[in-house]
Formats: sequence, structure tokens, C-alpha cells
Amino acid sequence: MNIMAMALRNVLRNRHRTFTTVLAMAFAAGLMIFYASLTEGLVDSMERNAVGVSVGEIQIHAEGYRDDPDLYKRIENYSELIKKLENKGFKAVPRLYGFGLAAAKNTSSGVMIEGVDLKREPLVTTLNLHILKGAWFSGDNPKEVVIGRKLARSLGVGIGDEVVVLGQAADGSMANDLFYVRGILKSVGEKIDLGGFLIYAPAFRELMVLPHGTHEIAVARQGTGTDLKDAVMTVSKIASGYETRSWRDLMPVLARMLDISKASLLVMLFITYIAIGMVALNSMLMSVFERIREFGIMKAIGAEPFVIVKIIFTEAVVQVFAASILAVAFGVPVSLYYETHGIDLSQLTGSSTLAGIGGVAFDSIWYCHVTPFTVTAPLLIMTTFVLAAVIYPGVKAALIRPVEALHHI
Repeated sequence: MNIMAMALRNVLRNRHRTFTTVLAMAFAAGLMIFYASLTEGLVDSMERNAVGVSVGEIQIHAEGYRDDPDLYKRIENYSELIKKLENKGFKAVPRLYGFGLAAAKNTSSGVMIEGVDLKREPLVTTLNLHILKGAWFSGDNPKEVVIGRKLARSLGVGIGDEVVVLGQAADGSMANDLFYVRGILKSVGEKIDLGGFLIYAPAFRELMVLPHGTHEIAVARQGTGTDLKDAVMTVSKIASGYETRSWRDLMPVLARMLDISKASLLVMLFITYIAIGMVALNSMLMSVFERIREFGIMKAIGAEPFVIVKIIFTEAVVQVFAASILAVAFGVPVSLYYETHGIDLSQLTGSSTLAGIGGVAFDSIWYCHVTPFTVTAPLLIMTTFVLAAVIYPGVKAALIRPVEALHHI
């Protein structure tokens, strides 16, 4: 008995019902491919902006620095550590931090002064690419400063304006100097937005009288081929005696939000395909009731119940296969289009960047990210639900008694 031939004949027997069922499954699966790609794009954007813009994937600090950011808690042998990290295939940048008071015109505000390594910072983060006004450091004038967007607004300063910064140096003296605003950053995170005051690393050392050591080493993997946990273990062995933490440890709220976003995708897929499973169940039940006499005759001439179940399941597989082809033909091109062009949300927000999700900004252009998971997960879950939905019709057809089936009207 040719099971496939019989299944195809039965599927094509009622073309209108088959077309409606397949189209409903295809539309839902295509929509879920697009939704999964959007969700993946949002998660990637938030992770990229949180990690790749300013934080870095892994950070190294002196013992206790994260709990009490003290000017004197430093990594003294940072140059040696960076060389070892680079030999293992990592990229690393030293950072210096201090706190002070910035004043301009008649206003002042507390700031976090960061000494930036202009050569190494672009290797680990993309902060230099997120300039709202002005430009990144030129490398020529040690009195240049790049500040956060909200800090610029609080101080009422623009490009070229003077800003005085006051603080306490490492030797106990008063740290004070005059800087000129070179650039204003986009929204890249709440801390930098409100108090980011970025200057050259040599200018920081001179201002804070800090000739040696660094407060932080930010580390990035070469690509994402290495698992983050494995990378943290490798870095912690190299930086023995110091605290080594991944961005997930440094930003637990954001990490959990991203995990929840991925889990919500699966929940949405399940909810959607419960409805699609009901459509498939209804369609297959109607098909079984229409063919009760046929199944009765098949059993009367010797067909095994398992053969009838195989026919019902093969019919479902044929419809799922057709729906999957249509779903990929619809969902993937649409997702790829928005992976390139994105969905512009700036008109809804009136801003070129959005902020406030876990203290992390993300781009106002929402891009899809098409991956094997975003394509295969909706199709696999649809197949699972549809095949589960036809268990009842299949068993019902298999258990039909020939005598009762032949008298069925």
C-alpha cells in the first residue's frame, strides 16, 4: 500500500479546506519567523549597546574596587596583564576613574572622570562611534573632553565651551583644570549620560597625580566563538589575585531581561501554535468523519489500525511541509529586508536613540536579526503542535469498527 499516494489523494480531495488550513499555518509560521527575528534583533541591540559600546564583555578590577571605587585601589601590573591577555587572543584596554565636580557658567554637576586610552579603547568598545554632537578626541589637544548628553544639558554647554573640573588628587592636593568640550555622546547608558566626563589618560594622570596603575581593564573576545564563561575562566587565571567578572555579573538586571526576552519568544510561539493546532485538529477531524465508511472498508479488507494512523499522520506532514515552504518564502525575505533597513521608531520617540531599558540605550532603528534559530524554531514548534493535534483524529480513525463504519451516514 502506497501510504504517500493515498495521503496526497486525500489532501487534494477537499482542496478548499486544505488550502485554508495550509495558508493559516503558513501565515502564522511566517509571522512567527518575523517576530522571532525582531526579538533576536532587539536582544542583540541591547546586548551590543550595553557591552560593546562602553562596558566590555569582561572587566578586571583590584580586590574590592567594585564595592568601593577608591582612587587608590589599582591594578599595578596592568601592562603585563594586557600583554598576557593579547597573547591569548583577547583585546584589552586600561581605564582610569575618578570623581569630581564639573562647572560651567553658573551651573555645576558631579561627574565621573574617566581616563581614556585612545589607542586601545576602539579595540574593545565602539564608544567613539556614538557621538551626538562634535567629534571624538582628535589626539592633539590634551585639554579636550567628551561628555554625556544629559551632563551637557545640565551644565548648559555646547561644542567648544569651557568646563572647569575640581576634585581631590591621589596625593591629597586639589585637582583642578580647564577643559574644552570636544564632543557630546549619544545616550549610551544612564551613568555616562548623567555624569560621563571623558579625558585623555595622560591628562587624567596629570590631573589626579596618578603616575602608575589603572582602575579597570576591559576585555573583549576575538569574535564570539568562545563561550563567555570559558573566556571568564581564562581571563581570571591570567589575572589571578584580581576580581574578574563578565558583563552578566556586572549588569545582572539587564542579563535577566535579555533571558526573559528570549523565553517570552518561546511562550509567544506556544500560544500562537496552540491556536494553529486547533485549526489542524478541526480540519483533520472533519476529514476523518467524511471518510469513516472508507476507513471501515479498509479495515474490513485487512488494513491494520497502524496503517490508518500512518495515513492520517502523513496527510498532516504533507500539509505542514507545504505550510513550512510558504512560511519560509514569506517570513525570511521580510525579515532579511528589515535586517538591512530596520524599522524607524525615531518619529514615535522624537529621539535618535532610546534609553531607559535597564539603564541601557538602544538604537531607534529596530533591526531584525535572522539566525537559524529564528527560522527553524517556529517551524519545529508548528510541526510538533500539528502532529500532536492529529493524534486524536488518527486514533479515532484507527479504532473504527468496520460494521459501525459501513452503517455510518
